[in-house]
Amino acid sequence: MKIDVLTLFPKMFDGFINESIIKRAIELNDIEINIIDFRKYSTDKNKKVDDYQYGGGAGMVLMPGPIFNAIDDLRTDDSTVILMTPQGKKYNQKLAYQYKNFKHIIIICGHYEGFDERIRSIVDIELSIGDYVLTGGEIPSMVVIDSIIRLVDGVIDEDSHLNDSFNNNLLDYPVYTKPKNFKGMEVPSVLLSGHHENIKKWRYEQSLKKTKERRPDLLEEDD
Repeated sequence: MKIDVLTLFPKMFDGFINESIIKRAIELNDIEINIIDFRKYSTDKNKKVDDYQYGGGAGMVLMPGPIFNAIDDLRTDDSTVILMTPQGKKYNQKLAYQYKNFKHIIIICGHYEGFDERIRSIVDIELSIGDYVLTGGEIPSMVVIDSIIRLVDGVIDEDSHLNDSFNNNLLDYPVYTKPKNFKGMEVPSVLLSGHHENIKKWRYEQSLKKTKERRPDLLEEDD
């Protein structure tokens, strides 16, 4: 898998791609992540990428030229272009499983007051990570990349993500570790029993209970 990220703030990704699981995924698996400052695709002598919007209004708007030039340069027959925008489809775990099979992802990180509407004409997918607005698309792009990379074969143990929250529209079951008794709070006895079928049943029941209490909307989606 290859991921190209178009951003005006490449240094924001330094820690993200050089720490923890993402770093290991890049080193040990067939994963390539390129952080690209799309100012280099500007034809303006001062590498300008934004301007005031027609009709008036606050804030600066990303111009189409640099983005179009970048996509023309990077796009192949295997590419999927994703635009991070609050107006996009709300991202979830099901989409992460779909996107982990993409060969080449190009992510456009918007910034400032927005982007020229014509940029949408070269985008395959518009994504939002929630109903709120951030200063730019960098953090949302990291969320999407992290959620996809951890699902790629060999990055983490498969059982770890098969039992994640939102798989099968259920939240994850409670987990415990040592000590067995912590400030009067006991580990459920079924987890100490060694009876795998009973443990499996308990975990499912707990997932269902937690989902009903905290996210009943997930169960409605499954109907």
